[in-house]
Amino acid sequence: MLKRCLTVGAISLALLPTVAFADPVTVGTLVTTNGGSVLPAPSGSDALVGLIVNLPTVGSSAVLQVSGLTFNTDYVMALMVFGAGSTWNTLRAEILDPLDGDDSLDAGANPAYLPAGYTTSNDTDGFSFAQRSGLERSAAYLGGSGAVTADENTNAGDVLLFTGVAGASDSLKVTFGLRDWAGARSFLIRLSAEDGLSENPEPASMVLIGTGLAGLAALRRRRSGAVVAQA
Repeated sequence: MLKRCLTVGAISLALLPTVAFADPVTVGTLVTTNGGSVLPAPSGSDALVGLIVNLPTVGSSAVLQVSGLTFNTDYVMALMVFGAGSTWNTLRAEILDPLDGDDSLDAGANPAYLPAGYTTSNDTDGFSFAQRSGLERSAAYLGGSGAVTADENTNAGDVLLFTGVAGASDSLKVTFGLRDWAGARSFLIRLSAEDGLSENPEPASMVLIGTGLAGLAALRRRRSGAVVAQA
């Protein structure tokens, strides 16, 4: 099976894979929601990194439209993602499939976030994150990296979760594969910030909380004893 790299240019511009003959691949922004945004990469950036995605808060999302992949060919896509480390620590990537004849296999009701004309991906539509291809899947940042888990072997959808990226105070370089088994079709990739960062109490606060609870318990014991004595 062929493996090719996507060089993602400015939004809606053609992409040149790292082979002699260019596929007519395009990646662009279909819609952004809840504060998410997508910008072209700055000049001089890594050749694999072509789009900058900003997801400033939990629930922020951006939806990319991909088209023109060669049939049954693996591609590598890499993005720069900003926003992790302050309000969220998990990036969710999901493939969305155009409405067609195989959608009866979709599991459950369609989520409310689906754009018009699209549904979740199932095991027969041919769209995937190139599972079992051996391509890199990672979310790396200065000084660390996140863990990756996948749900792509059921009709519930094709989903990648990049977790544990709370340390990404600057940016994430997110890398994953793509495949269109039939080729030359259009589909979506939805990127969203899914998890919030829980604020743990300071150790001193925990001491104060424990002291307060102990005081309340002692007060209850004294009150209980006073009632018995009066009886």
